[in-house]
Amino acid sequence: MQVKFHLPDFTNQFKFNLVFATMLKNCPHFFREGVEIASVYGTFPQSLWNGGRTVPGVCDLEFAGIVTRTFNKNGIPLRFTFTNPMIEEKHLGDKFCNDILKLADNGMNEVIVNSALLEDYIRTTYPNYKITSSTCKRITEPDKLIDEIEKDYNIVVLDYDFNNRFDILETLPNKEKMEILINACCDPACPRRTEHYRVLGMQQIALCEHMAKKTSKRFSLRDYGVPDLECKCSDRTIFDVTKLRTYVSPEDIWEKYVPMGFNQFKIEGRTAPRLNLIETYIHYMIKPEYKDEAHFMFLFNLERNGVVRIDGK
Repeated sequence: MQVKFHLPDFTNQFKFNLVFATMLKNCPHFFREGVEIASVYGTFPQSLWNGGRTVPGVCDLEFAGIVTRTFNKNGIPLRFTFTNPMIEEKHLGDKFCNDILKLADNGMNEVIVNSALLEDYIRTTYPNYKITSSTCKRITEPDKLIDEIEKDYNIVVLDYDFNNRFDILETLPNKEKMEILINACCDPACPRRTEHYRVLGMQQIALCEHMAKKTSKRFSLRDYGVPDLECKCSDRTIFDVTKLRTYVSPEDIWEKYVPMGFNQFKIEGRTAPRLNLIETYIHYMIKPEYKDEAHFMFLFNLERNGVVRIDGK
């Protein structure tokens, strides 16, 4: 049995995810049956093509190379969240994003796409990359979802509104190439989600354009005519998420989804606090009888590697 998890953020959570991957390797008895880390997804800061979350900061290619080689050496692909829906022709030549894809172009790493324009460019320019269709596309009609599944994608990430709709899920073909977003923090059937992705895409482009100017002036969305977002859904913890109808429980993963043929599961949380990620990883991937010991071991090794501090200082 393979139960493949796609984990958030290979940049800010670089050591965090490595510590967890090491625990999986060294203490497999802690983990539920078949757990694998199928990828770590995210972006390196200043990636104009990034979508789904606005990611500030700077990053050099040396660090990107270290991250890529380290995860790949451990058998874990990176999946780049190049899902910005606001990409135009002029953005395709972005030097940093192209340099990143050249650096990681070894046949192991992957790209998540939303924009048809950017997808065509990546398929043509970097044909070694496996391509994932993003949940950001907000495909909520079963017929359109089936059309998407039948296209040339390695994985299709389902919209979270399909979660627990077993009447629909049972009818879908190629379940092994579909990925379930199991801990979505957004409101179910959120009417603003697509527009939020557009605004986040505009914010990412504005941020990257501001950084390219190398100015000392403080970045302001207003200066670029980009709206800000007011949404507190991302503040939800794993305990809040369990109350939503789109939440997928670990019991349902092993007792319902896997027997149906699904084996790809995405954990959301690129911008989540580390304490929430710790609880989420333990909640989904650790056997109930080992939760306390695994929790201690994870925290102990995170502190030892300088990722978190638990001494109160």
